[in-house]
Amino acid sequence: MLTPSPSAQRLVTRLEAEGQPFLDAVVQAMIDGRIRDTTLLAVCPTSRAVVRAVLRVAERVAMPALFAATLNQVDRTPTGAPGYTGWTPAALVAVIREEATALGVTVPIGPCLDHGGPWLTAAHAGLGFDAAMDAANGSLEAALDAGYVLLHLDATGSRDKEAVPPAVAVARTLDLLAHAEAYRSAQGLPPVAYEVGTEEIQGGLADEAAFAQFLADLHAGLHDRGLAHAAPCFVVGQVGTLLTTDRFDADKAAALTARARAFGALVKGHDTDFVAHPEAYPASGMGAANLGPECTAAEYAALLDLAALEGERLPPTSTEASGIERVVFEAVEAHPHWRKWLGADERGARLADLAPERQRWIVATGVRYVWTHPAVATARAALFANVAAACDPDAVVDQRIEAVVKRYADAFALPGLCERLARV
Repeated sequence: MLTPSPSAQRLVTRLEAEGQPFLDAVVQAMIDGRIRDTTLLAVCPTSRAVVRAVLRVAERVAMPALFAATLNQVDRTPTGAPGYTGWTPAALVAVIREEATALGVTVPIGPCLDHGGPWLTAAHAGLGFDAAMDAANGSLEAALDAGYVLLHLDATGSRDKEAVPPAVAVARTLDLLAHAEAYRSAQGLPPVAYEVGTEEIQGGLADEAAFAQFLADLHAGLHDRGLAHAAPCFVVGQVGTLLTTDRFDADKAAALTARARAFGALVKGHDTDFVAHPEAYPASGMGAANLGPECTAAEYAALLDLAALEGERLPPTSTEASGIERVVFEAVEAHPHWRKWLGADERGARLADLAPERQRWIVATGVRYVWTHPAVATARAALFANVAAACDPDAVVDQRIEAVVKRYADAFALPGLCERLARV
C-alpha cells in the first residue's frame, strides 16, 4: 500500500503484522466478522480527474483509496502501447502520488491490476500462446515493480475468443501466479494479494458448482506448488452486472459468496457501473466491486455542461470555440473499441448511423479511450480556457466524478472504514 501519512503507515503495518498483505488482512476481517456489512470499492483510473476524485472522496470519508487498472488502460512498454491512458504502471503510481501529495491525502492507497492475463489487451492480438503468456508475465512484473498491491490473474482469454476449459484456466492461473511470486521473491518485493476468475461467462464458471470446483482445483494446485500462502482473497463472479444494465443479482451474489468463503476468499463484482441498488452489495456479502465507465460518463457530462457555458459566452460562429462535442464524437468513432457494444442489427454501422440515444451512450462510455487523443486534449484545453473566467473547470469536472464515487462509497458502508480497521 502507498502510505502518505504516519497514520496510514501505522494502519498498514498493524494489518500486515502477521505477514499478510493489507487486502488479505482486510478480507480476513470481513470473513470473520470483525468488519461487517461492508464492500470495498476499486475505481478504474481512466484519467487524472478520476484519480483526483477517488483520492478526495477517500480522504473525506476515511476509506482506503483503491484503483483497478486494466492492461488496456495501463501497461508496460514494449507491448504495443502503455495503454489508452498513456500511463505505464510506474507512471500511474507517480500520478497517484503526485495528486495525493497535492491534496494532502492521509489514507492508505492501493493501486491494483485488473484482468492481468494473456490476450486481455489489444497489444496481445495475434500472439501465440507462449508470446502472450510472456507478455502477460512481463505486465505482472511491471505491476509488482510499480508497487501494485493486488494482482487480478485472469486466464480465460484466448487468441480465437473461444471459451477456455476450466482445467486450462486453472493451470494458466497457477502459472501466472507462480511467475508473479517467483519474480516478487527474487526482487525482494513485499507480499501482494491476488484475485482470480472473471465476470465474463468463459472458462465454464457460469454456475455455482463450477465456480466452487474452479476454486477447489486452484487451491489444490497452489498446495501442490507450495504457493498456499498466496491463495487469492478475491474471486470474480458473475453477479448479473453488465455495462448495459442496472441489474445486480443479490441472490446469486450471496450464493457465490458462501462458496468463496469456504476457500478464505470473498466475491468481487465487476461492471458495477450504473447499478440501481448498490446498497445490496454489502447486504449480500460482496467483498469488493470495480467501478469504471460510470466515472467516465460523469466526466464527459461535466464537459458538456462546460460546453453549454462556453456557448453562452462565445458567438456561434466563433473560431475560438473548442468544438469539444464534435471532436470527441469523431475521435470515438475513429477508435475501434466502441464496436464491441454493437448489437446484431447494428453490425457494420457507422456511429453516426445509430439512433441518437445509442450515439450518446456509446460516446459517453467510449470517450475514456480517447482522452489522450491529441485533438481531444487540445479541444479540452480550449474549452477550459474559454470558461475559466466564469468557473473553475477542473472543479466542475472533479465534482461530477466525486458524486459518483461518493454514491458507491456510501452504499458500500465505506465511510469511517480506516477507523474501523484500526480497531480490528
